[in-house]
Amino acid sequence: MPTQRPLDDLLTNAPRHLFFTGKGGVGKTSLACACALRLVDAGRRVLLVSTDPASNLDEMLATPLGRQPRDVAGAPGLQAMNIAPEAAAEAYRQRVLAQMAPGSTEAERGQVREQLSGACTTEIAAFDEFVGLLAGDAHGFDHVVFDTAPTGHTLRLLSLPKAWTGFLEGNDRGASCLGPHSGLKMQEARFREAMQALGDAARTRVVLVTRPDAPALREAARTREELLALGLANQWLVVNGVFTEAAPGDAVAAALQAQQHAALQAMPPALAPLPISHVPLRGFDMVGLPALRALLSDGAPPAPPAAPASDGVPGVQPLHALADELARQPHALVMVMGKGGVGKTTIAAALAVALARRGKSVHLSTTDPAAHLAATLEGASVPGLRVDRIDPHAETQRYIDKVMATKGRDLDEAARALMLEDLRSPCTEEVAVFHAFSRIVSEARGAFVILDTAPTGHTLLLMDATGAYHRQMLRDFEGSTGARVVTPLMRLQDADYTRIVLVTLPETTPVSEAAALQEDLQRARITPFAWVVNRSLAPAGTTSPVLAGRIAGERVQLRRVADGLARRTYVVPWCAQPPIGVRALEGLDAEDAPAAR
Repeated sequence: MPTQRPLDDLLTNAPRHLFFTGKGGVGKTSLACACALRLVDAGRRVLLVSTDPASNLDEMLATPLGRQPRDVAGAPGLQAMNIAPEAAAEAYRQRVLAQMAPGSTEAERGQVREQLSGACTTEIAAFDEFVGLLAGDAHGFDHVVFDTAPTGHTLRLLSLPKAWTGFLEGNDRGASCLGPHSGLKMQEARFREAMQALGDAARTRVVLVTRPDAPALREAARTREELLALGLANQWLVVNGVFTEAAPGDAVAAALQAQQHAALQAMPPALAPLPISHVPLRGFDMVGLPALRALLSDGAPPAPPAAPASDGVPGVQPLHALADELARQPHALVMVMGKGGVGKTTIAAALAVALARRGKSVHLSTTDPAAHLAATLEGASVPGLRVDRIDPHAETQRYIDKVMATKGRDLDEAARALMLEDLRSPCTEEVAVFHAFSRIVSEARGAFVILDTAPTGHTLLLMDATGAYHRQMLRDFEGSTGARVVTPLMRLQDADYTRIVLVTLPETTPVSEAAALQEDLQRARITPFAWVVNRSLAPAGTTSPVLAGRIAGERVQLRRVADGLARRTYVVPWCAQPPIGVRALEGLDAEDAPAAR
């Protein structure tokens, strides 16, 4: 295992740009905030930026944030902002429309506005703001600290400067999958500057954040290799949540320590060359400046939350009750959603195995670019269960081949070459993944489809594409024929067809993010069927002060979910061994599995 270095070494002579990235739920936002505070407390001026479409930076800093930097009260020298994808997309649309010819008709402007209404435009508009911060827009700051989305989304973001620069070079047709892209063409020099800033070790460092568990460490190793391929070699590994408290005779504490020690001893070799720092597990939530400062300090922690008067949480049931409820349907689409790192893949796999054991025909798939279904099942087969994934690269090539075989069939070679060049746009992947998603959604007409979704922000972009397709279909098909079509969005809105399961952890921030996701879904007339609170320590019992502090906070959050947020609430207890493999997943479905105490 690599030699540990104090976290202060990470911040000593830190470059201008610091990126905090990693698997969902590892504590990127907490560490990004804590390090930004450490820098401003040392006299630096820092801009803290979230690139996560499902950002929770506002809650952690107790400061309402927007697209413009705002002062953070209690931290002189610190400003923070969210790159808000929807607001950025609207500003981008207005920029493109303003460049149209003065004589453009309203119909022509409407057509361009519709071309710029999908998830692809949302992504590229947010990316354009990100590029500006790398290319000199963040004047007056010593450091820009980026709190990024979970790994798959972030790797795509960091690859876009190269992808879009390559696409725009030599493309002077003025149109792409975005419609008129003069708004992008103007920014080509900034894209090149962003590429140079990302690859310059003197200007940029990537902090790989992980937890001391095998899946998170594997993800960090994979991320390291992909970042190296993008030219980002200046990397630092931070292992967050290391439990070192002595608790003699406490079986839960001993199991947690053994689990973490084994994972760190088996750290992937790709991580060995990196400088590494450990951050201890704390017994309090990372909300508010006192807690964030205490994360990197050995000083007194914030006061723990007041636990409910009673240990019991009425209405909370174990996971097997959810499986029983779902099995009452002959077939359904079950979409498992939530913030990265809350255990969506585990819950999706456990429900799929449970339904297959109840005699159902089940298709388990995922929209997550960093999918782990095969590892969760350990490659085992279960009668009645089919497992696969939506592979973005494979789906993109399938989509390109289909378009070329149909729309490009009768074109001459020059026209086919132009069409193929347009299809090489980074936006094509978003369209291809949406088409694959639509195919899987339709399968639930005759079987159970369990869909493990990507982390929240990525999933919301997919939902945005679903809405855009729905509107287009209604205009093009029903408007011309009068016939009724059934779009994927209609299926998601149909409570008899789709069951949305929100997964969260019993902590303040994950519950708040799940509540925000629920509000987004309800605005699209999609109502979640149930909430699953995963990895609860409350049923286990412990004498460890650190773990007892976390349990007190858990009970507050369980009450919050069961009493005011969820129609149905289910709890999955923390496991001494990670629930990997069919037998372990079946254990989560056991009738005697504890719920919440």
